Amino acid sequence: MNQPTMALGQKFPLTIKRLGINGEGVGFFKRNVVFVKGALPGEEVTVKITKLQRNFAEAEILAIRKASADRQEAPCPVYDECGGCQLQHMTYEAQLKNKRDIVIQALEKYVPEIAANAEVRPTLGMDNPWHYRNKSQFQVRKEGKRVYAGLFAEGSNRLLNINDCLVQHPITSKITVATRKILQKLNITIYDGKTLNGLVRTIVVRTGIRTGETQICLVTTRKELPHKAELIERIKKIDPAIVSITQNINREKTSLIFGDETIVLDGKETIHEELGELAFDLSSRAFFQLNPEQTVHLYNEIKKAAALTGKEAVVDAYCGVGTIGLWLARDAKEVRGMDVVPESVGDAKNNARNHGFQNARYYTGKAEDLLARWHREKFIPDVITVDPPRTGLDRKFIESVLKIKPKRLVYTSCNPSTLAKDLQQLSKIYDVAYLQPVDMFPQTAHVEVVVQLILKREAGTELDYFEK
Repeated sequence: MNQPTMALGQKFPLTIKRLGINGEGVGFFKRNVVFVKGALPGEEVTVKITKLQRNFAEAEILAIRKASADRQEAPCPVYDECGGCQLQHMTYEAQLKNKRDIVIQALEKYVPEIAANAEVRPTLGMDNPWHYRNKSQFQVRKEGKRVYAGLFAEGSNRLLNINDCLVQHPITSKITVATRKILQKLNITIYDGKTLNGLVRTIVVRTGIRTGETQICLVTTRKELPHKAELIERIKKIDPAIVSITQNINREKTSLIFGDETIVLDGKETIHEELGELAFDLSSRAFFQLNPEQTVHLYNEIKKAAALTGKEAVVDAYCGVGTIGLWLARDAKEVRGMDVVPESVGDAKNNARNHGFQNARYYTGKAEDLLARWHREKFIPDVITVDPPRTGLDRKFIESVLKIKPKRLVYTSCNPSTLAKDLQQLSKIYDVAYLQPVDMFPQTAHVEVVVQLILKREAGTELDYFEK
C-alpha cells in the first residue's frame, strides 16, 4: 500500500521550476506537484502545505531562501489580499517571458509535436502596463457610518476599500471614490450582503480611453432613489468627463453585477469609444474589451493571421457585437458573423450599418448549424476566425471545421490549456503556422494567443460532407 508522501502542515525546502497558469510558482516534492502562491521561477523557498489533493498540493511561503532577480516589491498596498492581480511582484519584462512560457507549457502537455515545431512568438506587451482598464465594478458596503467601495479580499466576503487601483484608469478610481463619499454624505442606504437590506450594491464606471466620455452606473436593489436630484447634481460635479449617469436595478441575491432594467438618470444612454478607425456606442451593460489599447494590437494580429487580399469570404464565429469581423471587413469580399445571443447580433448589425459596411452580415444561431446550412447553399468560407470563451471551442463546431476545411483558421484564445486541447483535433488537417501571445491584462496571469492555422495540402478541399 502506497504511503502518502506529504502531509497537511508539512514544511520543506522547494525549488520553483516554472510559473503556473494562475500565476503561482510550481515546484516538485517527491514527484508531487506543489503550487506556491507568490513564488517565482528559479527561487528556492521554504514552504508549508496548506491543501492536499490527489494529484497536487498547495503551499504557502514561509521563507525565501534565494530570491529571483525578477522579484520586485508590489506597488499596490492591498496586493497580497486582493487577488485581482497575480504578478505585481514580478518585473514586467519577466511577466511577458513567463506568459509565453505558459503557452509553451500547455502545448507540451497536450500537443508535444506542435510544441516542438510551431513558432511561439514573444509576447506583445504594453509600454505602460498600469492604469489600462477602462471599466471598474466596485462593490459598496457600509461599516459604521463609513461607506466603502472596492473588491472582496481573495476567498472571503471582506470588502477591501480601494481608493486607487493601479490597473484601473485613474478617472474610474476618482469617480468611484467621490461617489461613495456622496452616498455617505446623503445617508443613502447601502446593500448588506447578509441581510439583503439596503439600496446601493455596486458603483460601475466606464470611460472611453480615446474619447474621454465617461459613464457611471449605480446598481441598486430597487427603483426608488432617495435624494435623487441632489445625488445626480453632486455626481455631475465630480468631473466634466461624466456624460452619462444611469441606474440599474438588480433585486436578486446573485453574484451577477447587473439586473435586466437600466434607467438613464442624466445625460446620454451611451458613451462613445473608438478602436482604430471604428467607433462604438456603449450602454451600461454592453460588453467591450477592458484594455482598448491592447485590443487594437490584438485585432491587428488577427488581421495579419487572416492574410486577406480582398477576395476572401470570412466567417466570424462567436462574433459578439461584431468587432473582429468589422476589423476584417475592409479587406474581405464578404463577412458573415454568428452568435447565439440575439442582442449581440443586433448590436453587430447596427455597428456594421453605422460604419457603412455592406459586405458584413450577422446571424443568430450556433456556428456549426449555420456553417452546415450555408454549405448546402454553396457558401464556402475561405477564412474562419474564432474568439471563444475560456472553455474553448464547442466539439460540434470543431467537427464542422474539420469537414468544411476552410483554407485558414484564426483562433484567438484566452486560455492556453483549452487552446492546446482544441489544437489536438484541429491539427489533424491544419498546420500551426505560429502562435502570437498578447498581454491584454498586465500584472495578471492571463494571456491571449492568436494562432494561425493553415490547411494541410493532403487535407484537400473536398467539401462533400453535408451533401451526404
